[in-house]
Formats: sequence, structure tokens, C-alpha cells
Amino acid sequence: MATKTGWTRRQFLHTATSSAAALAVGGKALGAAGAGLQGRYLTHVSVVRVNQIEVTPTRSIGLDEAADNRPEKIRSRRDAFERGCPGGRMTWAISWLALRDDRKEYQEARRLLAGYHDKYGDEVTFIPGGYCAPMYDTRENNRRTIHTALGMVSEMVGGKYRPESVVAGFLDVENQRHLAEDEGIHVCQGQIWSQHAIDYGDGDGGIVYPYYPSREHYLKPAQGKADFVDSVCLDGWTCDFLAARRDGFLGGFNSRLGVGPIETVGNLGTTVGRREMMDTTAMHFDTGRALNGFGFVTGIWEVSVGHDEDLTYWLQAVRERWPDTQVMTEGAFGLEWRRHVPDNTGLNYRFDTKGTGAPGSEKELEIRWFMNQEFRLALLGDWTKGETPLAIDFTRYDLKASEPQGLDREWSLMNVLNQKGTRPQDKPRRLSALSAEDQARIFRRYPELKKLA
Repeated sequence: MATKTGWTRRQFLHTATSSAAALAVGGKALGAAGAGLQGRYLTHVSVVRVNQIEVTPTRSIGLDEAADNRPEKIRSRRDAFERGCPGGRMTWAISWLALRDDRKEYQEARRLLAGYHDKYGDEVTFIPGGYCAPMYDTRENNRRTIHTALGMVSEMVGGKYRPESVVAGFLDVENQRHLAEDEGIHVCQGQIWSQHAIDYGDGDGGIVYPYYPSREHYLKPAQGKADFVDSVCLDGWTCDFLAARRDGFLGGFNSRLGVGPIETVGNLGTTVGRREMMDTTAMHFDTGRALNGFGFVTGIWEVSVGHDEDLTYWLQAVRERWPDTQVMTEGAFGLEWRRHVPDNTGLNYRFDTKGTGAPGSEKELEIRWFMNQEFRLALLGDWTKGETPLAIDFTRYDLKASEPQGLDREWSLMNVLNQKGTRPQDKPRRLSALSAEDQARIFRRYPELKKLA
């Protein structure tokens, strides 16, 4: 299959196999410092918790999952990861209640996590608010909770340990700034890309790959020194770009379809689900790697969901197909990106992918994404008919933005045009239908798109 970049599948496979002869682990850099991040990177996070969604230290939503977070479940998850990626490192995120539960099962769970850091070099960190901290508690309360919990993690692991990242799902930019300036932690899994009308929080409008957030809004990349936050903001789940354009479950499809086991194997069965996991990975490790110099794939799997055999399969399949892939912790990846990228001025992420054929990812459709410091743009069209693609998203980052000040589930950043189609103005359109100012802004960066206007 050829792409618009002129690359063939054979060339992709040659690129993948010529870079390295075996899976790289431990955070060793590919490429010289200052030359830009290169290679393929995969991070896996496992969450240990008590309740399904611990939205505050004293309030939970959903089920009690203590039985599904037993020590044997944690051992099974770590064994599955080791089978899939021998010698690799993963990140463990532990919840507030799991840090404080005095039952012997949770005492043993904490001992296991500390031991995995000592034995494998795993990262152990805190997850505040069950992915939705800013939606359910104030910034100040969350700041205090995070500070206290990080101290508990350090005490649990011992040896003056300090995690290099925090796993948060969503986290307001003020607390990302506190992490960097007060806690000395410069990596935060702080946004869930393309999340809307699903689970307990909405947050569409950001960049899918790492960026430094603006002081105005966690989804807005900093525009300069005045609003720069020295915290690398990472996505939490790599999703199929075609499925991710949907709003929640609109049309009976799942917008979170990608590398996660619930949406893939859990809903589609082992054969189709695993194929979708690999096809979504390929969006980043084939064309994404070719267009951006590096590819990044990530996922957060709660221990309680199981699917350990699917984790082993996925990691083994990635190792076989892309043997140069570096499997590392959240903190190690974020700091490696930070070492190469001092600010957002050079960001120019591009993705060009066709649907996989899975539900919600139509094979005849092709989506192209352009993401930079100034804006993000998505073009969608039927490649089998040679149609001129239409803009389905144009989000400007140079415009003033602000986060909610109250407890609100809607934390998206939407302005000119948004892929979810939730507002009257969110209708797909030709580039020529955008304002003259916006067309000029787009064509300055991507003059090749003029022919599509």
C-alpha cells in the first residue's frame, strides 16, 4: 500500500528492521542530542486502585474493584509485560485509596510495586482523581492531594525515590505547573486525546504528541516564554484516528478504539481486536514515524480489566514487526523528548492514515492531521473516489483560551471547527470555505494544501 508520502510498505519494513536488530530497552536515545527525537517509543501504564473512579480522596464513582486488584492480579500483569518485553520497564500508577488501604492485600500490593522498581527499574507514581481530578475537585485540593500522595509513593518505594512523571488522565495546567516548579516533576500524562462524551470527562482539542502547555489551558501549546509551562504533556491512550473523530458512541461506534483492550479485544473478539491494536500501532510506527521522525504509542490498562494475555501478544508483535521500538516508562520518554525539544516552536506533527476496516474506521476514508504550535487541522476524504478532502477540524492555538473555573466535565478546547461535530458550526467544509485569514495561516505552513482549497 502506498501513501501520499510516496513510501511503500516494503520501504517501511526496511526502515523498521535496519534501525536495530533487537528491541531496545532502558531509555537509550536514538539520534544525537539536538538533532530531534528519532525512533519508535512505546509506554505502558498499569493502574492499581480500590474503587473504579476515585474522583476525590473521599468520593468514588463506580464499582469497588478491590477483588480485581489482588496481589496475584498485579503479579500476573507484571509477568505478562515481561513475557512480551523481556527487560523492559513500565509505569505503575497507584490511586489514593490503594496507597492508604490497610488490608493485607494492599500492603502486599504496595510491596510488590516497590519491588518492581528495585528489580526492573519500573516507575511507580500517583494517579489523582481517577483520570478526572479537575472535573471533581478544586485545583488547590488536587495540588495538596498530589503533594501528599507523592510523598507516600516515595516512602513506599524507599531509597529517596521520586517518580519522573505523574499519570493523571486530565490535569489542569496550573497543577502541571506546580508539578514542574514545586515538585520537580517535568512529565505529566495530562490529557486524553480526543476524549468526548465518554467516561467521566471531556477533553478534545489538543495535540496527540508531546507538547509544553500554555498557562491559559492544558490543551493549548505554549505560544512563547510568557505562557510556557515546563511540563511535557502526554496523551494517555493511542486511538485509531478515524474512530477518534466520533463523538462518544455516536452511530454505535466507540471513539476510543485503538490499542486499549476493552474497546478492541473486549468488544470485537480476539482476532479482530488484536488486528485493530496492531493497525492502530502502525499508524504511528509506519507513516507516523516516516512523517515525524519518531512514533509514540501509549496505553493505560487498569489491573482490574485483565487482558494480560493480550498485553503479552501486543508487545511481542510490536517487537517482531518494529524491532527498534524502545519500551520505557512515562517519565523516561517524556524526559527524552524534553532533552531534544526545548519549546513548541518547532512542533510540526503530521499523520496520514486510512481506515482499518474495524467498526468506526472506514477503509475507504483517509484522514490527514497537521498539528503545530499555532493550530491543528484535520482533513477527511474518500480516497477510493479521489474526492477533495474536507476540513473536519481547525483549532487555533493563537486565540485566547481559558479552563473552566468550576467543577465541570467539559474541558475541551474548541473554536473554529471541531472534529466531534457537536456545535452548529462543526460541519465539514472545503478549505476555501474558511476565512481568508485562516486560509493564509494554513497555507503559510503547508503551501501544498492550496491545491485542495
